[in-house]
Amino acid sequence: MKAVFKILKREVRMVSKDSSLFLILLLAPIIYAFMYGSIYLNKGEEKVKLALIDDDGTAISRLLTEQLNATPMIRIVPSVSISEAQEKMYNGKVEGYFYIQHDFEKNILSQKQANVNLALNASRFLPSSDLLSTATKVCLTVGAGVRKTYFNKQGMSEDEAMKMTNPINMDYRPLYNSSMTYGSFLLPGLLAIILQQTLLIGVAAAFTAEREEKKLLDFYNSSDKNISKMIFGKSLLYFVVFMIFGLFFTVVNFSVFGVALRGSFLSLSLVMAIFIASIITLGMLIGSFFKTKLFAFQVLVFSSYPIFLVTGYSMPYQALPKAVQLFSDLLPTSPFLKTYISIVQAGGSISDNLPSVIHLIILWMLFLFILMARISVLVKNQNKIVLAK
Repeated sequence: MKAVFKILKREVRMVSKDSSLFLILLLAPIIYAFMYGSIYLNKGEEKVKLALIDDDGTAISRLLTEQLNATPMIRIVPSVSISEAQEKMYNGKVEGYFYIQHDFEKNILSQKQANVNLALNASRFLPSSDLLSTATKVCLTVGAGVRKTYFNKQGMSEDEAMKMTNPINMDYRPLYNSSMTYGSFLLPGLLAIILQQTLLIGVAAAFTAEREEKKLLDFYNSSDKNISKMIFGKSLLYFVVFMIFGLFFTVVNFSVFGVALRGSFLSLSLVMAIFIASIITLGMLIGSFFKTKLFAFQVLVFSSYPIFLVTGYSMPYQALPKAVQLFSDLLPTSPFLKTYISIVQAGGSISDNLPSVIHLIILWMLFLFILMARISVLVKNQNKIVLAK
């Protein structure tokens, strides 16, 4: 253990003296977590502008307009014609237009189908999706109300009229993300990715610095020529610091951004510990293939978004191409996010996610085995260079 603590002290000195490592390992996680997290503080959008053309101008068409405008999601922008509404949409002033056709009320009252047209700018996914779902609900609600009134006038009771109006009653209950907002979905995964990438980049750059500054052999000798002690001692600082960050995100950031932790804090801590250990090992392994710290930074900084995309978080895993699925299975991020989201959002446990936890442990052991072999090769090569001199 004496050699391990010696390496730990050496690592603390190196990080404290290197401004780039200090920034990425100790400041960046907190700054990024609050900066990027604050973007989704409101969770979802409100009052998306929708142009409306009412060519009917009747009581029911006005009721439909009022109901649309009364929702938290839609803000009606009156337009006199379709061409005017289209112009507003092309100029970005509205996200689409809603057209109420002539004879709208007449068709409804005569029990004929009344048509409305909804055109949306689908180049922006969230506004178009939110407008579509909200407008659909309002149209169904208004249509059902009109039909119920008609059946009441035919002498039916309230219960009979309701059954005729709505013969199939669907009890829809969204679980875990009850508000159905993009921010509630994205924030937990975003915080996990921030934790991972700052750790991965920092550890890889720190290990690359050993090669760049020709200190790898000294590092090996200071560990009593024991590669296991070498890896454990170097990992200890990063493990402790990022476990603190991970728990800080869970307690503070979750509270600030309104993210609920439905599962066990202990289960989450255990899975996070395995994940952090695997990322540290992967970071050292990646760093061992770079010769300069600057190049390591340049390459790994651009890995954040691709890693996030292939983990199956933004796009369902089964919808990814087979080659991408294979690559995703080689990243500890994929099994971790499955377990992490299950515990945080669905209240799952480790036993509920045992295959993913085992997957994560196997990857950690695999990276560790390859890293030990890689360090052995680097040390032998460094010894040959020293002896040749």
